[in-house]
Amino acid sequence: MALLSILDLAPIPQGATAGEALRRSLDLAQHAERWGFNRFWLAEHHNMPGIASAATSVAIGFVAGGTKTIRVGSGGIMLPNHSPLVIAEQFGTLESLYPGRIDLGLGRAPGTDQMTLRALRRTNDTADRFPDDVLELQALLAPAQPGQRILAVPGVGTRVPLWILGSSLFGAQLAAMLGLPYAFASHFAPDALLEAIEVYRLNFRPSEQLAKPYVMVGANVIAADTEETARRLFTSPQQSFTNLFRGTRGQLQPPIDDIDTYWSASEKAQASRMLRRSFVGTSEQVRDGLIKFIKETDADEIMATGMIFEHAARLRSYEVLASLAPDLKALT
Repeated sequence: MALLSILDLAPIPQGATAGEALRRSLDLAQHAERWGFNRFWLAEHHNMPGIASAATSVAIGFVAGGTKTIRVGSGGIMLPNHSPLVIAEQFGTLESLYPGRIDLGLGRAPGTDQMTLRALRRTNDTADRFPDDVLELQALLAPAQPGQRILAVPGVGTRVPLWILGSSLFGAQLAAMLGLPYAFASHFAPDALLEAIEVYRLNFRPSEQLAKPYVMVGANVIAADTEETARRLFTSPQQSFTNLFRGTRGQLQPPIDDIDTYWSASEKAQASRMLRRSFVGTSEQVRDGLIKFIKETDADEIMATGMIFEHAARLRSYEVLASLAPDLKALT
């Protein structure tokens, strides 16, 4: 059985504001809740004009406050950017306000460029502390121990579920060693997907949080009533990835009729490689692609993301995806 969830970056379309983007994310989460999605995650990125979820804990609180049942969390918090105590307090607060609905996905990448990394007061070797920081955070969210002098308040005893996010074997090994669920960022970095999943499952050690391996895989999903419409919508994220290679960041651009007029042959090859775990088309095409993807990975959950310019089209894409849930849940 494969569950369906949403990773949202609170995209800021060209001409819109961050406030509009966050309100659209809440609207999407409310629809996702009604459509039966399992969870709704937001991600930490900095110095990105097209992404409004930099203050991820704040955005999570906004979405959780406007929904009732769907799990809300981070996909992820880039832990080396923060003190584990601060994150324990932030997510302890969220768990205290919205009990049983908060997830804490953790990554070790900066989520930004080198210049912004320095502005975050982070150095290149900060990521080396990631395993120790995860253990410290885990301890801060656990019940207090005798003699413990530093407490996360709120946070202590909340046991907010931790996830390890990654796109390499490092995260797979750490998640396995700690007995935590593992989410692979195959929606933009798919190269090591199958090897990482294998490493995770082979080396998994049961923990108090998790008795057996649990794998979530990321996928770009853009569904529409016609393949032509879906392919046109997909040109917005294709332009975004091309702009990253060019070093020209900006807001999410509107779709265009012919993406080949926008990128060079080398840019097309690079972007297509990063976006190859994308399922674009009609309901039937997306269903067939996701069924194959689930069988290939034996994933427990699909975390779908869709950077679509028009909000109505974004809602329609996820509505189509939600209609496929019975077919995907039937897989064993």
